[in-house]
Amino acid sequence: MRDWQAELLCALGDEALDERQLFQRVERAAHGLGFAHCAYGIRVPLPITRPRLGMLSNYPQPWQQRYQEAGYLEADPTVRHGLHSAAPIVWNDEVFAATPALWAEAREHGLQVGVAQSSRDWHGVAGMLTLARGHEPLRHAEVKAFAPAFGWLVQAAHVAFSRRLVPQLAGSPGHALTAREAEVLRWTADGKTAGEISDILLVSEHTVAFHLGNAVRKLGCANKTAAAVKAALLGLL
Repeated sequence: MRDWQAELLCALGDEALDERQLFQRVERAAHGLGFAHCAYGIRVPLPITRPRLGMLSNYPQPWQQRYQEAGYLEADPTVRHGLHSAAPIVWNDEVFAATPALWAEAREHGLQVGVAQSSRDWHGVAGMLTLARGHEPLRHAEVKAFAPAFGWLVQAAHVAFSRRLVPQLAGSPGHALTAREAEVLRWTADGKTAGEISDILLVSEHTVAFHLGNAVRKLGCANKTAAAVKAALLGLL
């Protein structure tokens, strides 16, 4: 096992590390694979109508600022690809054919060669890791050689970053749900009414409403439907 892989494995289990410290490990892994720059983006599907995003990057600061100001995230073809496919995508003229300004400016900032790959977990949280450098074209043989290690890094990074960033972006409950609160939310997510849940659990509708009210409050939601969706996406059910 490569040194950076062993280091990242240790970091995965170290709850004391924050996302910045973890990103330093990913940077070292990128260097080990022959890339000077890396960026990790995460998309949490909450709220449903406006998913929250997080980004960690060591790209040149002027490029990070320009990328944000120009709204390139919405146009970036590698991001669009990552939302629909977990296959790696290598930067080239064809990939950026519809976004020539983005491609030209990225190269002006020293980002000429790159590869990206996304990962998505069963909660619907999506992450994408991109490695980039300013020289030495990425040949097919190099892609084939480092693809297994890069794929491992993508998955490991997503596991580690989502564990740290999802609670920040989605807003975890201030207090843990009780077993009964989680249970009534599970039935709610399945479309059961309070009356049906009371029959299933052999409790009064008042008791069901009490537990739903507590869950809604803890999750900071407006109603039981939103609470059920949020709890499911946070993996609380």
